[in-house]
Amino acid sequence: MTRGSKFLLALLRRGAPVLASTPRELPAEVGDPEPVPALRRMGAMAASEASPPSDPLMIRATRYAVLLPLACRLVGLPLTWLWLVLGNGVPWWLTVVAWAGTVFTAGSAVWVLRVPDLRGRWTRLLLWVDLVFGVALGLWCGLWIPLVYLAGTVALWTMCRGVLTGLALAALGSVLLGLGAGDVTGIVGLLLVVVTAAVGSLVLLGLATRLALAIGMRLGQEAERARTERTLHDTVLQTLEAIALTEGGEAELARVRQAARVQAHELRRALNSSSAPDGLAAELATLATEMAREGLRAELAISDIGDDQLSEARRIAVRDAAREALRNTMKHAGTRDVVVRMEERDGGVVVITRDHGVGYDEDERPPGFGMSESMKARLAEVGGWCRVESRPGRGTRVTMWVPR
Repeated sequence: MTRGSKFLLALLRRGAPVLASTPRELPAEVGDPEPVPALRRMGAMAASEASPPSDPLMIRATRYAVLLPLACRLVGLPLTWLWLVLGNGVPWWLTVVAWAGTVFTAGSAVWVLRVPDLRGRWTRLLLWVDLVFGVALGLWCGLWIPLVYLAGTVALWTMCRGVLTGLALAALGSVLLGLGAGDVTGIVGLLLVVVTAAVGSLVLLGLATRLALAIGMRLGQEAERARTERTLHDTVLQTLEAIALTEGGEAELARVRQAARVQAHELRRALNSSSAPDGLAAELATLATEMAREGLRAELAISDIGDDQLSEARRIAVRDAAREALRNTMKHAGTRDVVVRMEERDGGVVVITRDHGVGYDEDERPPGFGMSESMKARLAEVGGWCRVESRPGRGTRVTMWVPR
């Protein structure tokens, strides 16, 4: 089997479980945001790897593929029964069978939506029960009601177990129903149409899943790249700029070394952030201590608001934004004193840094003072916002808010 046919052939051979495969990478054409010819993009998706499924969410999501044939049968059975009733009427037992099949189909759809079943054991049992019920209908219950039910069964097995299984069940259904109806050709044609529709749905679903994976991988890589750039900006770049501003002497050299050690520790923690969070208040206290080593006196005003309920992503976003605000105070404010306040506001947590330095005209921002955009982007990623207010001679206030 060639690399270029793995995903599509595996999908046709094994059905919906292949949708859960999560490759480490996909061809560039799949997630390319630039216009790409449709056939070329679909060919790249079909040519991608069908690696073994590993993500529990993807495994569970593939079970939703059965909802389409279940929904079709859920509508088809009552309509067929109503058509027969309005025509020549139906015996009571066939009415019971039709509505029993409808209830079973509805229960199956609800079960798929509500029960995780990551190992697929109960899903396999459900498929076999459905098949046995359909075969029983084909043997003893006439033509139309069993035909509609078996059409749903063929579609279910085609999507869950692949094309060969669907064709085998279509042949079985044709034999069962043809024995009583005498019109095998028409039944075979109808069930082949069902198999074709199921295969088409499966292929479209597979290609759409691959496209969504490619877009998600590309956006994830871009987000990770932006996060890394911000981490470097908040640590290494800021320290290098501080070093460039210092004068010579043993005392300054010792301070630079200490700052380098602190930033190395912060960078290491950012790249390997597996430790349990201490809460935003503790993070701000650590940040104030870190900045004190570099000569900034930060006065903390922390309210007791249970900030440990913040998610790690929001806590880190606020901490890094506050660090950037404090570093910009050191570089541009002309003062070494700043107040850092944390309190509850509007259902979230707000952190405010306030200095009484030289300030600046917001229409004429100093060179290198790009914190507004980077901080806004950082906090917006976690559902928050940032506002920078400054006036010449009146200092600068930076307000950072995130939801709980």
